[in-house]
Order: sequence, then structure tokens, then C-alpha cells
Amino acid sequence: MFDSLKSKLKGVRGIFSHEIEKSIIEEVSGDKEIVSPASKTTPEKISVEKQSSHSTESPQPKESKIPAKSGNEKVAFSAKIRSLIKDQEIHISEKKIEGPLQELELILLENDVALRTVDAISAQMKKELTGSTKKIGSSIDNLVMHALRDALLDVLGEGFSLTAYIESHERPVKVLFTGVNGAGKTTTIAKVAAYLKAQGYSVVIGSGDTFRAGANEQMQTHADRVGVKVIRHQEGGDPSAVLFDAVQYAKAHGIDVVLADTDGRFHNRANLMKQLAKIRRVYSPDIFAYVDEAVAGNDAVIRAEEFNTAVGTDVVVLTKADMDTRGGAAISIAHTIGRPIMFLGTGQEYTDIIPFDPKTVVSYLLGDE
Repeated sequence: MFDSLKSKLKGVRGIFSHEIEKSIIEEVSGDKEIVSPASKTTPEKISVEKQSSHSTESPQPKESKIPAKSGNEKVAFSAKIRSLIKDQEIHISEKKIEGPLQELELILLENDVALRTVDAISAQMKKELTGSTKKIGSSIDNLVMHALRDALLDVLGEGFSLTAYIESHERPVKVLFTGVNGAGKTTTIAKVAAYLKAQGYSVVIGSGDTFRAGANEQMQTHADRVGVKVIRHQEGGDPSAVLFDAVQYAKAHGIDVVLADTDGRFHNRANLMKQLAKIRRVYSPDIFAYVDEAVAGNDAVIRAEEFNTAVGTDVVVLTKADMDTRGGAAISIAHTIGRPIMFLGTGQEYTDIIPFDPKTVVSYLLGDE
């Protein structure tokens, strides 16, 4: 999952670290004296001071000519610089990270991250790394890692926990799923039902996709496999009536959650969007979930934004995340529409669905999961 993005973020971290380290070494090894943070008196100075206390003779002048450093000496010198600047405050100019920032932006765009989100990540990186003195700490790479983590978390937002929502709201909690045709919405509902059952909640499904041939049978098959009840009407019936009955059933039987299916639709189909508005009025969902494929990349981001504009969205579910090497949709959607991702679908089994936790995802992308 997101392997291409993960690999390239590791590479760009190295570019940032190299450029920052190079600028610090150039600065420290210039006209400034290198002083160890452990002591402002170097061993050479201590030796001279001890000698002067026992003798009035002036020390012999040293050769002014400094021999050229060999390859090994240069490496040793760089290591010495790094050890001396540890825990010291340094200033990183914007100019020094222009190249790495451009490389980061290109990598994000190549991995289907929306331009608006790329700009936000780049601006946050620049803000955190430049403009004031920074303490190096244990390593320059850690400084870069911290800045990149903050930038990614900033665009991903807080995330959304369905179980936490259920615990804090009146039951039954009503979730309405919608999205484009073929995105895996029906299968996703079955996965969410299985997930909630495993967490100890009771679930009923409302089969509101009444127009697609075989949709009722497909949902019934999924529900039987995960062990939950389905409320369904005849094919071609009013989806609002189906979902109304599902809510009544849940109330009568003390069910915790109602998961409502709808037929797939595009935002530019006026009649379908009008129908969806009616479903929302009758069903009155607590959570409106938009479902799309992670592998759709920027198309998923655009569709989510248009859907949100047309009818509103509370959360997003991305299917086929296991097949997505780029991760652009997952990185971009929450930032673009201002709504969190609730789940990622990660495979064919009913258990292949995971709550989307921004911190976990960022840790995975940065290789420290």
C-alpha cells in the first residue's frame, strides 16, 4: 500500500538532510572557529595554557600552510562537524532548501497528490525548517522527519473513529453510503458491518440500491456471510421507504447501527442527486459517507469535492487501497474537501478494512511504523 510514495519520501528526506548538512558544514568550516558544545576551551588551548604557566618562553609559531585534506580526512572532518553542531542552534535559509522542496513537490504530484495539497505540504515544510534558528538534536534527518511528519499530518487532519462516534451518540446511529458506480460501495458496507460486529455492536443493513439489477441479492449474500439482518423491498421500489423501514426495525430491536446502501450515481445526474436529497430527508443520516477507489487518484479527489458541493459529505471511505502504490487520494481528499477518511479497504476479505488513523498512515509512509 502506497509503496511508491513511501519509497520516494525516503529518498527526498535524504536530499533535504544532505543539503542542510552541507550548508551547515560550509558555514561552520568557514571563517568561524569550531567550538565543542561540551566546552568552550579546546584541548589545544588547555595545552597551551598549561605550558605558559610553567615557562616564560613563547610557544613556537605553527606552520600557517594547511595541507590539503585527503578523502578520509574530509569524511572525518564532516563527522567532527556533525558532532560539534549536535544540540546547537543553526539557521536554515529558504535558498538552501529550494531544491529539496521542488523535488518533494514533484514526487507528490507524480503520486497523484492534488496540487492544492502539494502546496500546503511544501509551505508547511518551509515554515518549519526555515525562518528561525533550529536545534539539530540527535540528527539532521530527525529534524527533516519531524517537519515532514507535521506537514503530512496537517493535511490529513484528525481522522474519524466510527466506534467513538457510536459510543457518544444516540442509537441507532444511521450511516448512509453513496458514491460512483463500481467503487465497491456494497462490499464496503458488508465489511463495515463485519468490523462493527467484531467490535461488539449490532447492525442492520438497509438495501437502498433498488434500481441496479441483482443489487438486493448481492447485498443479501454479503449480509448472510457476515451474519447481519437486511431490510429490503422489491427491485425498483422507493429507496427512501426501504431505509425508513430499516430504521424502524433497528429501533424496535435495539440495534446499534443502521448501514444504508444507495445506488451508485454521479454528481452531474440531476435526477439521481434529487433522489439522494429525498433519501437524506427521510433517512436523516447521522453520517453521510462518500465511497470511492483509492486507485482513482486525482479523479477520486475531484469527484469527492464535487459530491461534497452537491449534497454534502461527512466522511470518506477509500476502497482498493492495497492496490494503490501512490497514495495521492488518501493524502489529498481530507485536505481538499475538509472531511476525514473513515476507512480504507485493503483486500477481498470481509476483514480487509482498517480505520484510517492519520498518525499510523504517516508513520508507515515515513518508514517508522
